[in-house]
Amino acid sequence: MSTYSQLLYHIVFSTKGRMRTLNLKKRDEILSYMCGFLRNNNTHVFRINMTDDHVHIFCSIHQSECISSLIKGLKIATGKWMKSQNISPDFHGWQIGYGIFTVNWNDRQKLIEYIKNQQEHHKHTDSLAEFKKLLDEFGIDYKDAYLE
Repeated sequence: MSTYSQLLYHIVFSTKGRMRTLNLKKRDEILSYMCGFLRNNNTHVFRINMTDDHVHIFCSIHQSECISSLIKGLKIATGKWMKSQNISPDFHGWQIGYGIFTVNWNDRQKLIEYIKNQQEHHKHTDSLAEFKKLLDEFGIDYKDAYLE
């Protein structure tokens, strides 16, 4: 018997202090690097996008991968790469934590569109309010002090 799975995740993480330090002129390069890292770590990316202070990833992670190690590795590798390439000179790192939410297969297209439209969405909502809304929607208790 083989192992079959469909593990879909929506991952969200921010820059340290939610500072607006990601260079949007280099957006395609940053997202391409992240996608390459994820592909090399048994992860299929359905959609990825970012604003100047946070990243959204919708992906399927192979069941053999440890999610926390994958995200930690992605943040470390991306941060080092951006610094070495001087991609975002004001970038000082990622927040320690992240949000990860499971996604129903039937809701995937809705999430893809949501992530695709981040720039438009954030003309009306800041990233902290958006993250709190996600936490509330998934019934996750949190303390405001740990979200900054």
